[in-house]
Amino acid sequence: MTQALTFVVLSTGLDSFRELRDALAADERTRLLAGGDDVEQLHAEITRLRPNAAIVTLPDANAEAALRYVERLSVECPQTAIICASRDASPDLILRSLRAGAREFLRLAPIRADEFRTVVDRIGEFRAVQPDVPKKRGRAIAVFSSKGGCGTSFIAANLAAAMNAPTVLVDLNLQAGDLALYLGIEQKFSIADLVENRARADESLLKSYVVPHTSNLALLAAPREADAADDIEPEHVFEVIELLRQHYDYVVIDPQHTFDAITLAALDQVDEVVLVLTLDIPAIRSAQRTLQLFDRLGYPRHKVRIVVNRWSKQIELDVRQVERFLGERVTGYVQSDYNTAVNSINLGQPLVTSNPTSRLAQELRQIAANLTGAAPLPPPTEQPRGFLRSVFQRRASADAPDALPGRLGKEKAPAAI
Repeated sequence: MTQALTFVVLSTGLDSFRELRDALAADERTRLLAGGDDVEQLHAEITRLRPNAAIVTLPDANAEAALRYVERLSVECPQTAIICASRDASPDLILRSLRAGAREFLRLAPIRADEFRTVVDRIGEFRAVQPDVPKKRGRAIAVFSSKGGCGTSFIAANLAAAMNAPTVLVDLNLQAGDLALYLGIEQKFSIADLVENRARADESLLKSYVVPHTSNLALLAAPREADAADDIEPEHVFEVIELLRQHYDYVVIDPQHTFDAITLAALDQVDEVVLVLTLDIPAIRSAQRTLQLFDRLGYPRHKVRIVVNRWSKQIELDVRQVERFLGERVTGYVQSDYNTAVNSINLGQPLVTSNPTSRLAQELRQIAANLTGAAPLPPPTEQPRGFLRSVFQRRASADAPDALPGRLGKEKAPAAI
């Protein structure tokens, strides 16, 4: 698939920003990296992220300051195409924006779909003639469950340890993350420190904020104090993940079990979501609601990998019935072995390294291999169908979609359960 065109939006008006953001989200060729109304902050982001294009909105009343910034940006970041956008589409303003250094002009309120497609086409042509500067972009994977207690942190830590390539594990449970315990390491800094200094984050500064576990695995920890996360915004999470992808082959993210704005900012950006569930009715019902929400968010189903944790032959529930209920195939299984799993957590060592010959470690390595392109793991033997099946069928017929939570600002939507 062709690499997406990257954009940054500088807008002093919230309505204009939303209009541009929605237009970018609707075009599968584009990706919004950052946005806001602070010129200096956005300029630092453009310098660091080097997007393919920057959209600068021109205020109706006084466009002079914005045009001066366009002149500055065209000189300091010549490889970033500048698009001026305004409700005023007079020939005079269009000419002044082009003289200042803009390559394109876009009319707002409303944006016309054909004009927007033409602008994106021209940005693609502009990128095609730019010098080819290789830029690393690792794969981002979220291990997620909207229901707590499914073992997502255990699976995330082990998948990250099993990647066999430079990998960073990101603890996005900002209020109560404890992945440092799973890796047996002490943290000095956290994602809050990286967010605070993201405008000047180069490779050396980034390395000082992550905690190495092995030569191939590092951790970006959650804040030690819950209130340290108060200033972290969704766009900060987006920027941090983008930065990490430039330095690691894999970014494995362990988000909260909610659909708040922080979690959605991460899920929006990842290449794949490992959706973890256990074979009990509440967890399966929660997984179904999550898939319904993913559909409404526009996540393609091929982005989601369903993994059953704590699978056991003693569970009287047919896996094939679970697949029919969810409308998706289960692609990974981790058997139930409480003692082995807890021992690895208490040791502060991922199971794939502390007990690599165990059945759990083999299953976890297979899931990691699937994520990197290996053959899928065959399902376990189908189990007899018992009384839980009839309960399951009744739940399936009665279940209905939940309301779609908001995705902007710091408003927190209720969890999917």
